[in-house]
Amino acid sequence: MTTMVHPTGQHPYALKCDALQPVQTVHENPWFTVRNRGGYFSIEHNRPQVTVLPIVDQRAVVMVWAKRPLLGGVALELPAGGVQEHESLREAAARELVEETGIAVEEEGRFSPLPAIYITPRSPDPPLVFHVAVSGEQFKERAAHDDEVSGVECLLFAETLRRIETGDIQGSLAIAILMRYLLHEGVWSPR
Repeated sequence: MTTMVHPTGQHPYALKCDALQPVQTVHENPWFTVRNRGGYFSIEHNRPQVTVLPIVDQRAVVMVWAKRPLLGGVALELPAGGVQEHESLREAAARELVEETGIAVEEEGRFSPLPAIYITPRSPDPPLVFHVAVSGEQFKERAAHDDEVSGVECLLFAETLRRIETGDIQGSLAIAILMRYLLHEGVWSPR
């Protein structure tokens, strides 16, 4: 497995299970590989994954209605996707943001890495999460999004919390990223 360097200097994709032998590939396709690592099965992305947390004017978050045929419709998610060959992690984050929201942020330095969050211990390669600040004007002037998305929303923090509470936001990764950010910013605190 190729080890990439996260902007923090850490190696997020270095598996910590070298002692789990033998390693057998059970299934492989262009997107992921299923491996049996000494009796423990893993689902490993073939390319690093990035997720973007676009924050508008320090009071709202941009989310997309991603088309999810396996779920029978669409899901309210953060912009995300795989890193392409010869693309840096920040370049991938900027590309996914413009593809899925139409918001172009040219300065890669504006994409700040956040600590990784893993979805399941069966997937030892968590997506890299990047925060980017955008203005309300950038949101209003956004271009068209790609066909993997059916819509784009700008949700005030209070509305984001309400949508998590009501189940409108269901994806565990989006909920974890949003809640950690909102806790850190003091927008929400546990009772």
